[in-house]
Amino acid sequence: MMFWYGNGMNGWGWFAMSAGMVLFWGLLITLAVMFFRALGRSPERPSGSRPTTSAEQILGERLARGEIDEEEYRRRLKALRGEEP
Repeated sequence: MMFWYGNGMNGWGWFAMSAGMVLFWGLLITLAVMFFRALGRSPERPSGSRPTTSAEQILGERLARGEIDEEEYRRRLKALRGEEP
């Protein structure tokens, strides 16, 4: 019991120990989160890059937005696939 009030831990000692414990757990949790995020990242695509979109997908999106009509969609789709017009 000599450390409670006498020679050991005064007010600053308890504060430093508490702050150190908070920093320790914060660092541990941060490292765990970073580790699990790295496991979930796909290796074939670098982080932050957009997924590639095929020309057929873009053409379908333009049809859905009403930028082109169905006739133009079919004509361009045949051209993309290399079919005879």
